[in-house]
Amino acid sequence: MSWAAVGINLVATLAAVAVTMALTMAYALHRREQSIVDTVWGLGFVVIATVSFLLSAGHGDTLQRSVTLALTAIWGVRLGGYIHARNRGKGEDPRYTALLQRNRGGLVPYVLRTIYVPQGAVMWVVSIPVQVAMYVAKPIPVVLWAGVAVWAIGFAFEAIGDAQLARFKSDPANAGRLMDRGLWAWTRHPNYFGDAVVWTGLFLLACSHWLGLVTVFAPALMTHMLVNKSGKALLERRMSRARGPEYADYAARTSGFFPRPPKTTAA
Repeated sequence: MSWAAVGINLVATLAAVAVTMALTMAYALHRREQSIVDTVWGLGFVVIATVSFLLSAGHGDTLQRSVTLALTAIWGVRLGGYIHARNRGKGEDPRYTALLQRNRGGLVPYVLRTIYVPQGAVMWVVSIPVQVAMYVAKPIPVVLWAGVAVWAIGFAFEAIGDAQLARFKSDPANAGRLMDRGLWAWTRHPNYFGDAVVWTGLFLLACSHWLGLVTVFAPALMTHMLVNKSGKALLERRMSRARGPEYADYAARTSGFFPRPPKTTAA
């Protein structure tokens, strides 16, 4: 593995993230809709993977590089498209509305500090295994395909969970009802669980080289964000306030993150 090439790649992708987030912020400010950044979240990883794929030519294994790019792109494009379709025409997300209400200074420095710099930083750090995987010259086949298998499990959970929720919400008969069917009966957050597993699989792609093992902080950070920060914790506080005992009963029956068979009655 060329250390100089990896270092150049890290700098180049950091610049790519900065440009991506700057353009997103400019467009979001023009539209007065900061939730646009949620659509760009998955696509930003595609930008990083594409830059890394191009820069790693002649350094990494062609199959390894192609698989890494394909898996990252499939995940990022699907997620970006799903969030765009879900949010289209609904205006600002309540999370960002609440955040903007705490602004006591200029809008641009505030959103830069609270939205775009933090999200860009997390995006870049989480993507480091993808960047390293592009420079693995001699991948171990069992490690490569184990990464693909783990990614596939996570992608299935995330995509199927999102599709089940979208179908449930589109049925007028379900208006006002809580989704507790399909994968949502096994875990309250099949999409977040799937996301964490996807990034564990992408981390494994880098593990044919010892440097890849060091990047375990990346899927750990992604899982931490999904469970304790912007994902599960934030959503469950909002759902608990909105639905009270109904959501408490669902939470008692259903695993908070890791899938398991639902309990037949609440504890």
